[in-house]
Amino acid sequence: MTSPDLTQNRENFCYRHPDRQSFVLCQRCMRTICPECQTQAPVGVICPECMKAERKARTPAQRRAQRRWGGSIAADGRPLVTYAIIAVTAAVSLLQMVPVIGGYIQRALIFAPAFLYPDLSGAPFEPWRMLTAMLLHGGFIHLGLNMLALWMLGRSLEPMLGRWRFLSLYLISGFGGSVAVACLAPNTLTVGASGGVFGLMAALLIIGRHIGANVTGILVVLGINFAFGLFVGGISWQAHLGGALVGAAVAYIFTRTRQRQQRTAQIWLLVALVVVLIGITAFVPPALIAAGVFR
Repeated sequence: MTSPDLTQNRENFCYRHPDRQSFVLCQRCMRTICPECQTQAPVGVICPECMKAERKARTPAQRRAQRRWGGSIAADGRPLVTYAIIAVTAAVSLLQMVPVIGGYIQRALIFAPAFLYPDLSGAPFEPWRMLTAMLLHGGFIHLGLNMLALWMLGRSLEPMLGRWRFLSLYLISGFGGSVAVACLAPNTLTVGASGGVFGLMAALLIIGRHIGANVTGILVVLGINFAFGLFVGGISWQAHLGGALVGAAVAYIFTRTRQRQQRTAQIWLLVALVVVLIGITAFVPPALIAAGVFR
């Protein structure tokens, strides 16, 4: 295309400022916009009209949460961390189901409390399994249900909290689920992202209550899921309980340190929570085993 062609083609000019040439498109409406009209999005930019429409489409609860939390929310509100967690977890879990290679993956990532206490079990000390087990699942149904729940919860929580806080909530909750397994069922093997998912459910309950939303439905779903784990064999209710309790604790920290000037305090409180969980893991299960509670 020649230079005159470029200057004569109206599609090469900002739709809001026809005298300004540009080659950048709004990622929503695909119209050309100049630098003054561009708002940065996670991928590309969006125009003022699309930004206005996106803000107008938010529910009253979402607007209230945005005012209270003031989080670093993407212009289009897409839960990218949620999508990334689902993609990585699904990829590893599907590889786990492949014959031969799946066995190696499962043996490398599965969690058992024995890997935390080599002096008692003779197993190698591999504490990272407390998190890597979240990448494994017991089948297609287990994987599908957890990823569906993660997708539904992440769409609400991640735009509200911001990406780093959401990721912290998910990982610390999953870690809390493993701590509960170590304390309450030290002779079991566990896989699945249920600890993290239950942490998200509990967090949505706490945060929803904090911003004045109706949380009855969340409470009912959380109760049903927890009861289901108690009465159905093969499900680690301990991981559900630990994830929910720790997720609620993380959410409580977020609700009390939501101001920008409180971010340092928020980080230190999260670090303190993790240190407490590590301390529980280090001392409580060995003491219970030594006392003969578990054999």
